[in-house]
Amino acid sequence: MDDVEALSTILSILKQLEPEAQNRVLNSIATFLNASMPVTPRRSNDEVPPTATAGASFTKDRRPSPKEFMRDKRPSTDVERVACLAYYLTHYRDTPHFTTLEISSLNTEAALPKFSNASFSVNNATTSGYLVAGPKGAKQLSAAGERFVEYLPDQDAARGAMKDSRPRRASRRTTDRA
Repeated sequence: MDDVEALSTILSILKQLEPEAQNRVLNSIATFLNASMPVTPRRSNDEVPPTATAGASFTKDRRPSPKEFMRDKRPSTDVERVACLAYYLTHYRDTPHFTTLEISSLNTEAALPKFSNASFSVNNATTSGYLVAGPKGAKQLSAAGERFVEYLPDQDAARGAMKDSRPRRASRRTTDRA
């Protein structure tokens, strides 16, 4: 007998019992097998016990909220905050191209202090290399900005990654001298 067949058999038997009896049987099985199983009985068919809602769903959304994400990344400047919000939009909201208004709205959703001038902060993030121009006047997270945010909250590593990703300018001096 394989696992699926055993589970199917057990479930078909347990379904015939009242919820309290199901709980007693499951607890007895756990005791007999020396296994720990936190099982709480359901009070009615509609009510889900508190333990079942905490992580029992296989389809539970595991994305952090904007507030949790920003708390974990701990950006230290407005420009870094814009980069983190852009990263969140790109990776957790499937919005690779965004406007200043979308950055500002996500900032509000994350319960962060308002930008004194959101356009200025977004433009500075673009000038600093965290963002690049996107289609139709929108912005998008640059590869360097993405690496920067991934290194946060380690500020030194993040700034080092940003410094390493900036292209070096060619020298204006020519090596051919006649």
